[in-house]
Amino acid sequence: MPVRFSVPLRAGPEQLERLLQLQAVFVQACNALTPLVRETRCWNRVGLHHLAYRRLREQFPQLGSQMACNAIYSVSRACRLVYQSPGSPWLAARQPESSLPLIVFEGRAPVFFDRHTLSLRDGGVSMFTLDGRMRFQVDLAADEQAHFLHERLREVVLQQIGGVFHLCFVFSTADADEVVAPQSPHLPEYLVVQAADTGPPPSVPAVAPATAQLTGVA
Repeated sequence: MPVRFSVPLRAGPEQLERLLQLQAVFVQACNALTPLVRETRCWNRVGLHHLAYRRLREQFPQLGSQMACNAIYSVSRACRLVYQSPGSPWLAARQPESSLPLIVFEGRAPVFFDRHTLSLRDGGVSMFTLDGRMRFQVDLAADEQAHFLHERLREVVLQQIGGVFHLCFVFSTADADEVVAPQSPHLPEYLVVQAADTGPPPSVPAVAPATAQLTGVA
């Protein structure tokens, strides 16, 4: 069973604005991918990377290469939950000939980081933003620090909890599947599943299939 805990970020007004901007663009990038997933039924992270990475970098250059990979990971993770979980009402295996519903990320959707976009050392966090690195001091209890020494860090997520940005860490001691199971079997509140005949919202740009070399998947 993965271990999860979160720490709040003491963000001032300027830092908060930068975090909100990063979240907004990351969500836009995720929503640019979901129509492609619906069209191709490709939500495997590596396969989706090959289809979408180059075009995603062209659409959202401000995200940089690794954060674009993290958006692909986020979409792959969400699509596996919606289309592949045995208990999902939208299980793709039950409708092989039908159009899949569209997954939409709402504005409060989390931002996924990795070792290239976030580092933690001596109580200090250095994290990617659209305007360069930003640093925070975080207070970790002794038992929380021990997880970094003895377990594998599987995910680092920036999300809002009670209106405050937190960094949420997920650890595992086992060689589990690459996509960490969500804490709840229910659909996260930031995901909306639209019926197949409604099409994407006007504000969601579609990404056309493209071929790219696999470079630094998150």
